[in-house]
Amino acid sequence: MSFEGAMTALVTPMRHGRVDGDALDRLVEAQIAAGIDALVAVGTTGESATLTHDEHVDVVRAVVVAARGRVPVIAGAGANATAEAIELTRACEAAGAQGLLHVTPYYNRPNQEGLYRHFKAVAEATRLPVILYNVPGRTGCDLLPETIARLAERDNIVGVKEATGNLLRASDILRRCGDRMILLSGDDFTAFPLYAVGARGVISVVSNVMAAEMAGMWDAFAAGDLARARTLHQRILPLTELLFAEPSPSPTKAALALLGRMSAEVRLPLVQVSDGLRDRLRRQLEADGLL
Repeated sequence: MSFEGAMTALVTPMRHGRVDGDALDRLVEAQIAAGIDALVAVGTTGESATLTHDEHVDVVRAVVVAARGRVPVIAGAGANATAEAIELTRACEAAGAQGLLHVTPYYNRPNQEGLYRHFKAVAEATRLPVILYNVPGRTGCDLLPETIARLAERDNIVGVKEATGNLLRASDILRRCGDRMILLSGDDFTAFPLYAVGARGVISVVSNVMAAEMAGMWDAFAAGDLARARTLHQRILPLTELLFAEPSPSPTKAALALLGRMSAEVRLPLVQVSDGLRDRLRRQLEADGLL
């Protein structure tokens, strides 16, 4: 299975300390109706760090059921212990996911050989396509282009979510890997610029709120309508800036709460956004015609 286009890193709705399944179903339905190409369940934006193992797998299963095969569901399954990553991988595969997103192991910061062996072991444990996720700013660990190229030799390691914000890095990956690796933007800010150097999609946070615009930007670019894609890029940027003004996904949940779609609740150590940011989000949603 090939993954490209605008993909949403779903938030995990919560209410009174528990996953809000009804709000999750509504979120999935709204995303598909807006033209999103794939859904990512329980990535970083889905608060994977604070969900229990059972909750994690249950959310993946719920998204698969709600999607009903209309778009692929990619499950976040990363961990900083290889054995745990393999356990999550197998559980998410059994839950019906069509792909897997694996972040670099955080905190223990393996070297490049350790990263290669970690992802190789994960890929060997599943039949599903695996997307690598490199976000050094969160993990303290950088997956280098030469290691990505080694991993691209494995048939079911099919893509990389590139979140360094470095256009030169993205170009280096594409130069080394060619068509063997799908490059995806891992930052909403860099989606349009990375399309220009050869990225084939984005895993987006802002599309939780502006799904039609993010999907439209990819569709316009893929159709060669660069003027429209650029216009949508500029339209998305102000809200994107606010959604990362405080630790994510608190601002995204606050925006969705303002739109009446779910609670703004997050789990500690995350907290809800400041009153000042909530007011700025309200004004921006009004300016965007969403509220």
